[in-house]
Amino acid sequence: MKFSFKNDYSEGCHPNILKALAEHNLDQQAGYGEDLYSLEAKALIKEKIAGPDSEIYFVSGGTQANLIVISSVLRPYQCAVSASTGHILNNETGAIEATGHKILSIEKADGKLTPEDIIPVLENHRNVPHQVMPKMVYISNSTELGTIYTLKELEELSTFCKEKSLYLFMDGARMGHGLTSEISDLTLEKVAELTDVFYLGGTKNGALIGEAIVINNRELQQDFAFNIKQKGALLAKGRLLGIQFLELMKNDLYFDLAKHANSQAMKMKNAMKERGVQFLSDTYTNQIFPILSHDLIEKLSEKFEFYVWKKIDEHFSAVRLITSWNTNDEAVNSFIEIITKEL
Repeated sequence: MKFSFKNDYSEGCHPNILKALAEHNLDQQAGYGEDLYSLEAKALIKEKIAGPDSEIYFVSGGTQANLIVISSVLRPYQCAVSASTGHILNNETGAIEATGHKILSIEKADGKLTPEDIIPVLENHRNVPHQVMPKMVYISNSTELGTIYTLKELEELSTFCKEKSLYLFMDGARMGHGLTSEISDLTLEKVAELTDVFYLGGTKNGALIGEAIVINNRELQQDFAFNIKQKGALLAKGRLLGIQFLELMKNDLYFDLAKHANSQAMKMKNAMKERGVQFLSDTYTNQIFPILSHDLIEKLSEKFEFYVWKKIDEHFSAVRLITSWNTNDEAVNSFIEIITKEL
């Protein structure tokens, strides 16, 4: 069987979660997220974000989280602004558009948005009431290209959004990886302080399934539970999600798992950099995008699974390699061994 660097959810879940699910399997609990495990997990998240007034909602996946948040927050004539690489644009089968909301795309090589990027979009949508109204800025941390926002960048974006009456929504499918990057100066507390809504991704960081939506803007909290139910996301056995996030939040397991994934990716990145490999973007999370010859890609494909991300020319392509909470040294060392031999 090949080692997989295709995604960070190839495995099931961390053993602590399986153990907890088995231990509490026959406990009788209230449904729909009112079980003791969900309530305790929400309390832990509020503690970690220093946000006692934030509201937490558990859903099963990232696309579901994005769809529910955006369709719930925006009025029918309002739209979201996203980098062209955003998950809502490229990986969700038009889920946002299907709810009646347009996405305005901004081309960004690094996958990150700045106030300067958004200003022209606002200026080009002043023909009131004949155009959609930009109302939400959608960002990801880490981004779909593995890049991250610095504290200064997020502060500037947050201030801009407040000045322009825009909601700031952070997709946190890989939040753990972004915050534990060796170059990150951003904290979970600051994310909560500077965004209206964000979510903690569990699916890509040790959970079986699950994302924790965190609503910091009290205005947006009102009636949000109705949207969860209406979109089919309110699990009767909410304990399934609550138990997982309780385990992930205990003793910072969530961040330890992400840190491990980042570390394994950096070992591979550094080994390739030492041999002169160029990268599509300079990342410090669990996603790396080396530019390799087609011959080397073919050689690596014999032992590893990964995506060929972008063709550079007739001889080279960028590939995407993703490490997970469970990527072991054998896989990483085997990859480095081939790189060392072939370059």
